[in-house]
Amino acid sequence: MTRITTPFGFASTADEVAAGIDLTGRRAVVTGGASGIGIETARTLAHAGAEVTLAVRDVGAGKRVAAGIGGNVLVAHVDLADRRTVADFVAGWDGPLHILVNNAGVMAMPEQHTSEGWEMQFATNHVGHFALTVGLYPALRAAGRARIVSVSSSGHKHSPVIFDDLHFAFRPYDPGLAYGQSKTANVLLAVEATRRWAADGITANAVMPGAIRTNLQRHNTSVLNTAVEWKTPQQGAATSVLLAVSPLLDGVGGRYFEDCNEAELLHARGDRLLHGVAAYALDPANASRLWQVTEQMLSAHPVAGTGR
Repeated sequence: MTRITTPFGFASTADEVAAGIDLTGRRAVVTGGASGIGIETARTLAHAGAEVTLAVRDVGAGKRVAAGIGGNVLVAHVDLADRRTVADFVAGWDGPLHILVNNAGVMAMPEQHTSEGWEMQFATNHVGHFALTVGLYPALRAAGRARIVSVSSSGHKHSPVIFDDLHFAFRPYDPGLAYGQSKTANVLLAVEATRRWAADGITANAVMPGAIRTNLQRHNTSVLNTAVEWKTPQQGAATSVLLAVSPLLDGVGGRYFEDCNEAELLHARGDRLLHGVAAYALDPANASRLWQVTEQMLSAHPVAGTGR
């Protein structure tokens, strides 16, 4: 399969990627749209004419961001670690959804578990987004040609999904490994969503935004001193916006992009810290298994009164 390349690259901004694209009449949801690259993703989509809903944990922060962006920007409460808020958001959505950017996330946090007993990074970064994505499937299908953007990280190379111990019941907890596992899961969600839903016109791709100094690193400040080339938030949002709106990606799904181009497939980590995608993260068997396992997790712990 030929790797996809575009005229854009490392230094491209979200605004440059979306230049000339009219999103009037399109509706988008951006999780985590009140901070970091989520703000810039939402800003670019809104300025291109889309109705953008910021699905955020802190509604007050979301309203301040929405006011600063202007245009048709809405705010809704979604805490990905609280499945009731996800279920309520899904139940309240009406009409088609053209763009879903699963952008929110936590990184390298101290060991915590949800009330269901799920490791918090896996629960937030993967399970919450899975429940949201599956719940919004009818709206995505109704849009005709919908796109899902799954924001992952080069950190996925630190760990595949460990199916026999997802929640560190036996392994000593390591925040970097837990983060890596959850970011691998983000890629696998894009792979399997495309396989299941491409016939409905829905495609999903994963993205590595690059190194951007944001609140995401609050639990891992050592990364701020890493000798890497940093991006601005506008540059960091560029690949997400490319996958969300560019005609260059029409019909493309189940792939992983970095610096606005498809990443090199890796069978070993190598010495390029921020580049490449591990083969296990694109493996169809892993993707199918993770989907089934996540469905089982959710069905074993339904949200009271919703059936979800």
